[in-house]
Amino acid sequence: MQGTVDGFTYGLVTPVAAFLMAALGAALGLRCTTRSLHTARSYRAGWLALGSLSIGSGVWTMHFVAMTGFTVQETPISYDKPLTFAGLAVAVVMVGIGIFIVGYRGATRMALITGGVITGLGIASMHYLGMAGMRMAASFAYDTPLVILSVLIAGGAATGALWAAVTLRGALAGLGASILMAVAVTGMHYTGMAALDVHLHLPPTVPSDLADVLPGDRPAEMIGPMLAGAACFLLLAAVVLLFDPRAVTGGPDPGTRAGRRPWSPAREHAGGVRSR
Repeated sequence: MQGTVDGFTYGLVTPVAAFLMAALGAALGLRCTTRSLHTARSYRAGWLALGSLSIGSGVWTMHFVAMTGFTVQETPISYDKPLTFAGLAVAVVMVGIGIFIVGYRGATRMALITGGVITGLGIASMHYLGMAGMRMAASFAYDTPLVILSVLIAGGAATGALWAAVTLRGALAGLGASILMAVAVTGMHYTGMAALDVHLHLPPTVPSDLADVLPGDRPAEMIGPMLAGAACFLLLAAVVLLFDPRAVTGGPDPGTRAGRRPWSPAREHAGGVRSR
């Protein structure tokens, strides 16, 4: 039996809230990535790690905010905790690989493409791992062309966001990069959800107490702790950026001498002088 799927149970509330969470995580993470290009090499890894945690947390939180609006009319839904939190780890690690490539190789075409593709794959992997963690009396089937399209959306928009973050300057450029990354995350999510078909293992009339026998945790039980944890981390990242204005303005460290460009990996490999 085909399940009746509704991805917008609460209307536009969940998509808008999910987009804002993705944009917040992206804004913090991309500014950290930009900041890493204008700091001493010894501090670069710290900024990039903070950036990957911010983007990964934003992606993960966005997914589960959006999933609060996802229902199947004929059956309740619960979540497997290990797979749910494994999705967070996958998002952070793969996004981290992508932005570390850009952070250490600079804004070269190959670095941006490679970093963007890996970041996009991290976003997609988190989504489909999160979907695998859903527990209901049903099985899933995916439309392959839409799944491929969702991955392409994530990779393409993530590449564009990284390019904008590390090559353009100014608050508007940073805002645009954050919005583009949020588009990558939410666009990938809702395209992936459009590819989903739910095949029920239940008769049309579902016992009212079925939710009590499904394994895992109900969405209402998980959304509070998930949002609290991610919100605390994103707040911490925002505080770090607040006390380092150069992360917002994109300017170099004070140690960079006037008239000299900040260090870039491309110049170092080309034999250029690296500023301290």
